[in-house]
Amino acid sequence: MDRKVIVFIAMSLDGYIARENGSIDWLLENAPTDPEEYGYSDFYKTIDTVIMGKATYDQLPELSDSFPYADKKCYVFSRTASGRDEHVEFVNEEIGPFVEKLKSQPGAHIWLVGGGELIEGFMEANVVDEFMIGVIPVLIGKGIPLFKKNNRETRLKLKKHFRFGDCVMLHYEVRAGKPSPSGLG
Repeated sequence: MDRKVIVFIAMSLDGYIARENGSIDWLLENAPTDPEEYGYSDFYKTIDTVIMGKATYDQLPELSDSFPYADKKCYVFSRTASGRDEHVEFVNEEIGPFVEKLKSQPGAHIWLVGGGELIEGFMEANVVDEFMIGVIPVLIGKGIPLFKKNNRETRLKLKKHFRFGDCVMLHYEVRAGKPSPSGLG
């Protein structure tokens, strides 16, 4: 099996993954609580590696009493932390070569948890293979966007979509190749 980097994430209908201060209270208040409903359990079985940014990692204790990915290999990209702690290995490398090395090793898919800045870096390095985005029916007005204004042009192909409660899950794969100079075709 070819390993893929998959962004599995929720966003508000207006495109934000968190408030400006990093809070996801809007998500906790509006998203269904049953992971089966939005495919999380099935998705989680397909991965063996989790990657996130340091701010996302630091937020985990607010969301769970225990480390939620203890059964997976976990990496945290950080500009300040290095080495390991009891749960993760900190990464201070360039994204492209790091992911290339990971993908060359045997294993299952790789979950890019977030946050926004790290997802942007992965997109710029052209190493994201799929997006699974849960669209939550709430407009929060401002916050940390899933996609930055100047992300590289990326073509996607819809693999699957389904409704869960008042939410929608969109599953896209990144199309290979470069966009035409005009942005068309």
